[in-house]
Amino acid sequence: MQARHELKHSINYGDYVILRNRLKNIMSRDKHADKNGEYRVRSLYFDTPEDKALREKIDGVDKRAKYRIRRYLGTTGYIVLEKKSKINGMCYKQSVQLTAEEVIRIQSGDLSWMIADSRDLICELYSKMKSDLLKPKSMVEYIREPFVCRAGNVRITFDREIRTGLFSNDFFDDSLPTIRAGDELVLLEVKYDQFLPEYISSILQLGTRRATACSKYALGRIYG
Repeated sequence: MQARHELKHSINYGDYVILRNRLKNIMSRDKHADKNGEYRVRSLYFDTPEDKALREKIDGVDKRAKYRIRRYLGTTGYIVLEKKSKINGMCYKQSVQLTAEEVIRIQSGDLSWMIADSRDLICELYSKMKSDLLKPKSMVEYIREPFVCRAGNVRITFDREIRTGLFSNDFFDDSLPTIRAGDELVLLEVKYDQFLPEYISSILQLGTRRATACSKYALGRIYG
């Protein structure tokens, strides 16, 4: 796994417009984005009955991991199970593709098929669901506007209109009622490998922006 730097900043809408317009001139759009340069993401997060993942995030535990299933709204053709880990300030991500049927079985508690699965991450999730009673806990969706740069393998995203499912985690119901999670904000995420090019850093003015522990999962758990 490639270690990645990951910085998060909670910014207001005005800052978002300014930074987005600057980045348009120096970075490329993500190939998965639509004609407006964005896409809507839905994530289903797992946690224990004691909310271990949530508590570790809030407490800033240095060595932690969380599991989620993710897809783009409007399609079920590409669904991934992801494990995000943070160790000594560096971020790591593992992922494996799932089918819609497999997600439905996981949500319904049918885990027997996972035992002999050839994909390591599926077997790991099965182990956590059995030993730690990990289960789907919260669903979050948002609009993501991504920018990419090959130098430093930089990926900058703006996540806005962050919403959470209300009393339901039905992952495939695109008409599911949702409510806004938290205040009116935009979450800026900056990810890179070994270095962040100076011309990008200067445009973002990261030195004047305080990195935050803001988390879409934590925002989604405000209501339960």
